[in-house]
Amino acid sequence: MYTTLISAADLAASIDHPDWVVVDCRHDLVNLAFGREAYAAGHLPGAVFADMETDLSGAKRGADGVFRGRHPLPDKEALVETLRAWGVNDRTQVVAYDAHGGMYAARLWWLLRWLGHEASAVLDGGLPAWQALGQPVVTDVVARPRGTIEARAPFVPTVTVAEVLENIESAKRTVVDARAADRFRGENETVDPVGGHIPGAKNRFFKDNLQGDGRFKAPAQLREEFGALIGDPQDAIMQCGSGVTACHNLLALEVAGMPGAALYPGSWSEWSADPARPVATGS
Repeated sequence: MYTTLISAADLAASIDHPDWVVVDCRHDLVNLAFGREAYAAGHLPGAVFADMETDLSGAKRGADGVFRGRHPLPDKEALVETLRAWGVNDRTQVVAYDAHGGMYAARLWWLLRWLGHEASAVLDGGLPAWQALGQPVVTDVVARPRGTIEARAPFVPTVTVAEVLENIESAKRTVVDARAADRFRGENETVDPVGGHIPGAKNRFFKDNLQGDGRFKAPAQLREEFGALIGDPQDAIMQCGSGVTACHNLLALEVAGMPGAALYPGSWSEWSADPARPVATGS
């Protein structure tokens, strides 16, 4: 069972296994059609496509009409139905990949752990690592038998915006922001109309988890870097712009052997939507 990362070589050895499901998670935050178009142009053999906006996210507003962020968590029942349509069972090994260093694939990895599904991994190095081995991409779409996965107790915790707000006063937990430094400082109004970060938060750009070739750093190096930042991971909250790249930091923590950190799903997009919530700028 693979529960964090899988190498391209290991995936190639088992990609035809009937109990494995490979999921293409490519996406672009600006061009929402990019992922599906890239999948149609060529994907890993047997892979299904996950749409970040519709499959891996829920409604942007709750039943009360309150904005929940750009990529709120999907309804669990809806996510289970999506996974069943992909052919996922309770014992299925799911492998998520993208072409962005795991930026989007980590979201599916985390969502599966949120459903209590342990056999979930991200292709280390993504599509470039696969192609570097000379492995093929295809354009055909394979129909899979409907799966029977069930939601179980989650392996991962979440926090609400109210809990994050309370933490500003108590400072019991360390908030880590996965956005790029300019966004964290409040200097990129194109992406974040309200610039800045949650007061007291620290910055760990998700790309800092990667080596130059797009694969994750070694566990010991990640452990050293995160250890200097957060201390006990069970007292840490990971967030980003909309709850997507924060999952990359959560995956890196798992690789480092530091489980237990929580995701703030609404992240900055939810936080900054209410002008009554405090905002900090600078580094």
